[in-house]
Amino acid sequence: MKSQWGVLALAGVLTLAACGSEAPAATAGEGGGGSLVWAVETQPITFNPHQWGQNKARLLVHNQFDNLIARGKNGEFLPWLAKDWEVSKDGLTYTFRLREDVTFHDGEKFDAAAVKANLDRLVSEGYNPAVKAIQLRNFGSAEVTGPYALKVTLKAPDGIFLDFLASPLAGQVSPRSLKNAKDLKAGGVDVVGTGPFILDRFTPGQEVHYKRNPDYNWAPPSAGHQGPAYLAELTYRFLPEAAVRVGALTSQQVQVIEGVPATEVGLIKSDPALKLETSLNSGSAFSYYFNLSHAPFDDKRVREAFRDAVDVDAVLNSVYQGTAKRAWSIIGQGSPAFYDASLENTFGGNPARANKLLDEAGWDKRDGEGFRVKDGKRLSVRSVSSAPYVRDRRDVLAQAIQAAVKQSAGIDFQVKLVDDGTAQKAYKEDQYEVFENSRGDTDAGAALNLILPKGAAINRTHVESAELDGLLAEASATSDQTERKELYAKVQKIVVTDEALLLPLYVPADQIAHGAGVTGVTFEPVSGTPNSAYDVRIGT
Repeated sequence: MKSQWGVLALAGVLTLAACGSEAPAATAGEGGGGSLVWAVETQPITFNPHQWGQNKARLLVHNQFDNLIARGKNGEFLPWLAKDWEVSKDGLTYTFRLREDVTFHDGEKFDAAAVKANLDRLVSEGYNPAVKAIQLRNFGSAEVTGPYALKVTLKAPDGIFLDFLASPLAGQVSPRSLKNAKDLKAGGVDVVGTGPFILDRFTPGQEVHYKRNPDYNWAPPSAGHQGPAYLAELTYRFLPEAAVRVGALTSQQVQVIEGVPATEVGLIKSDPALKLETSLNSGSAFSYYFNLSHAPFDDKRVREAFRDAVDVDAVLNSVYQGTAKRAWSIIGQGSPAFYDASLENTFGGNPARANKLLDEAGWDKRDGEGFRVKDGKRLSVRSVSSAPYVRDRRDVLAQAIQAAVKQSAGIDFQVKLVDDGTAQKAYKEDQYEVFENSRGDTDAGAALNLILPKGAAINRTHVESAELDGLLAEASATSDQTERKELYAKVQKIVVTDEALLLPLYVPADQIAHGAGVTGVTFEPVSGTPNSAYDVRIGT
């Protein structure tokens, strides 16, 4: 991506002197108002909601873009830009009635034609292949039946269609932007929505700035207030180094930070001028997925041995000091509706078994550095991580696992942190053995459909299983949550127990720290990720 809107964060650590000294102090204005600076761990690689893929950047999306529907505190679907909707008995037709008082930031009217333009663009060739193949794979057509009335026809019933409409990926973009944006996929000031804030400035590697949308008056009923946002302006500063973020907060150069490292939790909690908020994320757990397409992980014994060589509890404790929730399945405990708790304590953390399995697999010799070898070749496995997606000190976690598998079982685990282009090239050319990933989808089924079916967008285990594909298709075709839970339990058993396709590590969570004078910082009820800054205010 060559546009400045897709430029990655500058290499190296941003110092407080360079990035924090000019931060405006938090100021309260009439009716709340004022300006606030929020330090974030991850710079978005796109500002177009349709292209969104970084869970850490989710909080920015809903500042600028709204959805047809919202989620309530119990996960229920609520009206937003759509006043109401009806679903036919056969689950194939969705009829929406839209609000008539909504305007895009560029002055265009929000109406049924705009929603149709968004849906049609999302399924257009090459725009977002993953969404077209998963969330909208059953989309048939969108028909404008009135200025503010829309009929969507599906080719087959789909249990995740409404969830998609409530997700950042379905944020409504101005039709003018869809036609005329200079770099639509990367987004920017000319890719606009209807949200409570207007993006007006972006400096790659440093910050993004939003100003309040004074006309905003269509928040969902789950919001804390109605009308324009409290804040007059909002700056998100990109500070990838955890210590720098915390230092910026304690020195009052910023007023809110996300991504509080475990080493600083005690400091935040002991300071009466600060508050700490945490929430588990929904979707899939952060896991190491094993590439089955070539040696050594084409042998199930080696996959199981890698898992047995890691004492996950010890590793997590050393990196996160008791603040991380251990994962036991591909689905995290942040998605309780589908998580299978029966998998807990059923695998891993058994070095003796790891060594026995590797001996049986023929890796029964050692070289001069203590690594296992077979036929003169070292037992080496590579992980290639894309820097824009690294969060939660995952680079440090990888180093801890690297040391653990070497010491316990003589496995040479090679860890590489690279730019996104290099990572994508490695994935395309099959030059990796471990693929690390977590997904923040509000419906865990979306994550499973992206990772597991044959030919799926990020099926980087290269698993091919007609049974898995059938179970996932059946689960997606029903909205009966009890039935879906049973089907996903079978999926989890196959991938975790029967095939050992992955090593689940921890359940991603968001941690936000802020000054005591900042209120309205909340988390989305289903995803567990930070809400937009719509309800945030300075003072009471």
